[in-house]
Amino acid sequence: MTSVGDVAPDFALLGSDNTPAGRRTYSLAEYRGRPLVLVFYPGDHSPTCTRQLNSYTADMASFTDAGAQVVALSPQSVTSHEAFSDNQGGFGFPLLADTDKAVGKAYGILGPLGLYRRSAFVVDAGGIIRYAHKAVAGFSFRSSEELVAAVEACSA
Repeated sequence: MTSVGDVAPDFALLGSDNTPAGRRTYSLAEYRGRPLVLVFYPGDHSPTCTRQLNSYTADMASFTDAGAQVVALSPQSVTSHEAFSDNQGGFGFPLLADTDKAVGKAYGILGPLGLYRRSAFVVDAGGIIRYAHKAVAGFSFRSSEELVAAVEACSA
């Protein structure tokens, strides 16, 4: 289980940013040197997840201005992620496929029955977790403003 102050668990997952070159393996290590916002969401095409990822996409300039990269993870396949992204007109960040839920387990976000809980982490430029929110239940998500503030706090 991860907490603020811990070294972020490494990962390497197939994902897509919905471009031909963007269908590749993404790793935590490639983002070292800049803040990273990791968004764990339960499922493609669900109403709350759709609102959440569209909200972050609409606010990408705020994340970019803060120097952060956003990456979203869920247990669906890359093919499912690409269909989801296509259906929404694209997202401003890659969607990664944690199909075996190993990354979700490493970050301690699996709920009852092994389902993903809506969660968000901010990892600083050195790979340390500086913000962690793990939902217990519900249909709400952390706002862009809250996540950007966490990025700015760890970059100061």
